[in-house]
Amino acid sequence: MNGHPLRIDSHQHFWRYDAREYGWIDETMPPLRRDFLPGELKREMDAAGIDASVAVQARSTLEETRWLLALADAHPFIAGVVGWVDLQSPGVEAELERMAGHPRLVGVRHIVQAEPDDFLSRPAFRRGVAALSRFDLAYDILVYARQLHAAADFVAAFPRQRFVLDHLGKPDIRGDGFASWKNEFTALARFPNVCCKLSGLVTEARWDSWTPSQLRPYIDSALECYGPERLMIGSDWPVCTVAGSYQRTMGVVIDAVGALSAVERAEILGGAAQRFWNLSVTERAT
Repeated sequence: MNGHPLRIDSHQHFWRYDAREYGWIDETMPPLRRDFLPGELKREMDAAGIDASVAVQARSTLEETRWLLALADAHPFIAGVVGWVDLQSPGVEAELERMAGHPRLVGVRHIVQAEPDDFLSRPAFRRGVAALSRFDLAYDILVYARQLHAAADFVAAFPRQRFVLDHLGKPDIRGDGFASWKNEFTALARFPNVCCKLSGLVTEARWDSWTPSQLRPYIDSALECYGPERLMIGSDWPVCTVAGSYQRTMGVVIDAVGALSAVERAEILGGAAQRFWNLSVTERAT
């Protein structure tokens, strides 16, 4: 055992870089235009004292999901995979049946931030989300702050589905969008079946000049709205590296929760993630 409660990075990515497949990695993000694979992340995690991770889809393909699951098979520290299936497909239940047999598939995500603002209300998409609970799969909500109102309406339709909000709903930190974000963020937190990832903040701030104090109001608001038992630390590695190292990015949250009780810190740094996804990791993965 590693001498402290399990620490889990709830949000990271892997890829073999191909410019055609990762068009969102534009000219402002040259550090991301290469492969990012488990061996590199494991070294970063070891240095930061993180024990396990949850790998999240970055491409909307079944091929990537199968690849992430194969990586999880080969690397025990990858405790879970949030993959992609076409939730709007008439055949979504059959596809979920094929995928859900893998014990490391713990959730599904669609990149809704790239969709029109009415996307979450589409009947075909909602039919697909309604199928997830049958397979005990959670759903990651990836939206911009302007879409948080639509996300609350969406969540209200699925009181028995487990949801987790990625990156605090992507507040516009560099544009000082705290006030407008806070109202909608607070409204979504009122649903008890929603958790929230303390992730993605460094890339919503100014990459070259952000400070922990700029991010602290957002972290404090998350603590106020969700409480430690519904919050989970996440790096968003390697995307975070355009704005800060893995250790610095994780350190922002670790430092911000430093004054909490040991029990509360343990929830945010691993306990909430382990419970939310029912992760099977019980000791430091090797």
